[in-house]
Amino acid sequence: MEIVSLETKYIFYTFALIKYINMKHIIAFAGSNSKESINKQLVTYASSLVENVKATILDLNDFELPIYGIDLEKEQGIPKNAHKFLQIIKDSDGILLSLAEHNGAYSTAFKNLFDWMTRIEGKMFFDKPMLLMATSPGGRGGASVLEIAKSRFPFHDASIIEVFSLPFFGDNFSEGKITNDDLDEQLKNAVKQFEKSL
Repeated sequence: MEIVSLETKYIFYTFALIKYINMKHIIAFAGSNSKESINKQLVTYASSLVENVKATILDLNDFELPIYGIDLEKEQGIPKNAHKFLQIIKDSDGILLSLAEHNGAYSTAFKNLFDWMTRIEGKMFFDKPMLLMATSPGGRGGASVLEIAKSRFPFHDASIIEVFSLPFFGDNFSEGKITNDDLDEQLKNAVKQFEKSL
């Protein structure tokens, strides 16, 4: 498995090349704009476990957007970065998404991207297979935001294959991987099911 981390301007070229060589291409990203995001660390590790695919790690900081508002949309239209991210989802074969939990819900950065993209296409996940994840410093492992996403995402055409939660990130993740054997096995089993759906 090869992970490709790219600047936005190279992503579409990579997608075209991958289609040419007939290899499945997945995208992986965290629902966070933190430069030290624990959810980005988790989703990057998960992407490394998916076999026989190309994986592109996306960073929300590369897709900066103004805070959504109906007046702003009427005055300026929908920003290019929302169109770009939506097209990346559409061109992919599968999605790995690890959601940060802020006050029991999505992070502001993810919710804002979500809101902008749904103004372009309500069914914004295009029935792509999804491995939905979350982690947190505490014992619930982002359980609240996962419940929100599990109930909401299907309305936007998400095909959630598996859900994985990693509690106590600081105790269970180190040097780029999960250190708890039982939790690591849970993730690997979820990844296998995700692979089968591609």
